[in-house]
Amino acid sequence: MKLLNLIKNDPWLKPYSNVIERRYQQVTDKEKDLLRGAKTLSDFATGYLYFGLHKSSDGWVVREWAPNATEIYLIGTFSEWKEKAMYRFKKLKNGIWEIKLKSNEIKHLDLYKLSMHWNGGQGERIPAWATRVVQDEKSYIFSAQVWDPEKKYIFKKKKFTPKVSPLLIYECHIGMAQEEERVGTYDEFRRNVLPRIAADGYNAIQIMAIQEHPYYGSFGYHVSSFFAPSSRFGTPEDLKHLIDDAHNLGIAVIMDIVHSHAVKNEVEGLGRFDGSYDQFFYGDHRREHPAWDSLCFDYGKNEVIHFLLSNCKYWLEEFKFDGFRFDGVTSMLYYNHGLGKAFCNYNDYYDGGQDENAITYLTLANKLIHEINPNAITIAEEMSGMPGLAVKIEDGGIGFDYRMAMGIPDFWIKTIKEKKDEDWKPTAIFWEVTNRRSDEKTINYAESHDQALVGDKTIIFRLIDDQMYWHMMKNDINYAVDRGIALHKMIRLITLSTINGGYLNFMGNEFGHPEWIDFPREGNGWSYKYARRQWSLVDRKDLKYSYLGKFDADMISLIKNEHNFEKSLIDKLWDNDGDQILAFKRKDLIFVFNFHPNKSFTDYGILAPKGEYKTILNTDSPEYGGYGLIDESIPHFTNFDPLYKKDKKEWLKLYIPARSAMVLRLIRPTKSGKK
Repeated sequence: MKLLNLIKNDPWLKPYSNVIERRYQQVTDKEKDLLRGAKTLSDFATGYLYFGLHKSSDGWVVREWAPNATEIYLIGTFSEWKEKAMYRFKKLKNGIWEIKLKSNEIKHLDLYKLSMHWNGGQGERIPAWATRVVQDEKSYIFSAQVWDPEKKYIFKKKKFTPKVSPLLIYECHIGMAQEEERVGTYDEFRRNVLPRIAADGYNAIQIMAIQEHPYYGSFGYHVSSFFAPSSRFGTPEDLKHLIDDAHNLGIAVIMDIVHSHAVKNEVEGLGRFDGSYDQFFYGDHRREHPAWDSLCFDYGKNEVIHFLLSNCKYWLEEFKFDGFRFDGVTSMLYYNHGLGKAFCNYNDYYDGGQDENAITYLTLANKLIHEINPNAITIAEEMSGMPGLAVKIEDGGIGFDYRMAMGIPDFWIKTIKEKKDEDWKPTAIFWEVTNRRSDEKTINYAESHDQALVGDKTIIFRLIDDQMYWHMMKNDINYAVDRGIALHKMIRLITLSTINGGYLNFMGNEFGHPEWIDFPREGNGWSYKYARRQWSLVDRKDLKYSYLGKFDADMISLIKNEHNFEKSLIDKLWDNDGDQILAFKRKDLIFVFNFHPNKSFTDYGILAPKGEYKTILNTDSPEYGGYGLIDESIPHFTNFDPLYKKDKKEWLKLYIPARSAMVLRLIRPTKSGKK
């Protein structure tokens, strides 16, 4: 085998070349094993077209894989929830069960389940391949539902190609995307929130909690029905309409997909689906996730791989999703789920503690997704730093397009919590936002939904805290609020301006949404007070939230309109921890940050390519809630210094107010020393 590029590009990986090459070969071998009669992975991953409930030319057919079952009955509203001989399944080969029904034996909106029998037991089950699951409002019981509307949604936008230069993601949750204290809908999101996202300049949305989940407060991470879009937000047609409208606005739609674990529930989920413990999940001590109270898939089983790969294809084909953010990838990669491990050296990635079945599955999933749609986007939520995660499969990688830069939000929270403003070090900040493998694209973000969950706070709330309740009127002068707004803008600008792939923001955080996220639960009296977004805050022109919203839109617009910005070299021009000044260049733009809490600098010298510069973005501008200390109309010319003639750099002398950042554009080079 010739040396894989992953190893070639990183000499430190050579001692582990045998492991990397073995993993690469395992993917090839597993693909051959799976395909057999099929030509491609896409041909193989069509389980959703065979299993589950389908309408045929002469009626209906239902199929399920339940190798441990001894008998299965279809029960529902049509059978008065009783087992009847006419609704008894027939056993086929390989643990597959089937029932064929006449057209009039079930109908649209009928509720149904499986009455599953096994040696020593029986239980009601929701079909594993169900594509529509609903919850009774009074009994709270979940059932599958026949979904066969007369008017099926037809996509208007037949072909869509995501814009990824750069990828600007608006992370969102349908249910909490409205202001009222209740669960929002796909339709409300489409009509009310999508236009906001488009106006703010984001070119992708990442939707959480799409796959059906019994407990709303799980944020969608305890999935029960993998093929069913959550009915608490509306119908499958509503979701398709949302995605279609997003595409018409030029917005890609990424789904937060959960293949890292499943809800423990047996009545609603896949736990003991056919009475056995090891049908979909590991049958030994690895079955239960020690931290998440959930079940772990057995990625070594071909049937499980078939189920999960078919799940990927289903969402791409049936709903036109543009890709996936895979949740909990670290948990999948390691037998210990990455818990309690520091990941200090390369040996931690190749010491035998890795679930190579999971690595094989993730690689095949990436291959399948890009086979179906070469423009699809795949993102890994992974915190261990596994090399090659976002490297092409043919180069020895796992094949993701991007990995989440999970260290950045942790760094910001730690800095805000533990350091005084005068101890913020630009060198440490710059290192953190640019610390990544050169051959892998990352998604930078200052905060996602994680930072705002109950027990934690958003960045703005950490900075301002309860002063937000009393001093966010524009005519109100308050030091804590001014400080918070200034740092919020700087944190987001430096996080975005250092991307090498993409950027992510959680909905509402762009305008400094206050407080935290807390879903209805027993501990809060089942309240929706903190499971919503207060859009009226940014809409009110008398509140300071509009400053942050305006800045975010202008910041996004600036980066978005720089062609291939994310691929450009980041050239650090200046850093001084004593002054708390940082400056770096990308293309014709210079980003200058002064993190000092009270020291403004006049004629501060930064070495930059010679020429004339114009200020094009300034966090201290009054339109963003700043003090307006910079005259943006004044051009800046570099000053010649013979010492730096060889480097083609000159002194750029700037006035840099305390706790502010500015972006300068090179208008035109000038002759040395001339104005």
